[in-house]
Amino acid sequence: MNVMNLKRYAPALVRFGVAIVFFLFGVLQLINPEQWHAWIPSFILNYLSANQFIYINGSFDLIIGALLIPGLFTRIAALLGILHLIGVILSVGFTDIGIRDFGLLLALLSVFVHGSDDFCLDKKFR
Repeated sequence: MNVMNLKRYAPALVRFGVAIVFFLFGVLQLINPEQWHAWIPSFILNYLSANQFIYINGSFDLIIGALLIPGLFTRIAALLGILHLIGVILSVGFTDIGIRDFGLLLALLSVFVHGSDDFCLDKKFR
């Protein structure tokens, strides 16, 4: 198999990889919200309980992942993920989590810039 023939899979692999991370984080937050309380910015607790925030955040992550996995509304989902990760990075700062999320942010930026790849359902519906 020629390596050049594999290039068409790269955008889908990036999209799918980031999608799985968002999807699993969403599922984990919904299954065990207490495990995520330490990551909540303190100002949020002025408006919502810890579990309310985690359920909202987990649902948001799950939806982003669920849209990106099949490639539905790909650019919109990527943009929502980018904005979400900017908020997380600003909240946690220059930490191991912030650096990891910066890498995810760049991957999502790649998905956003590229748009729908050859394997997105977006392309099938156009």
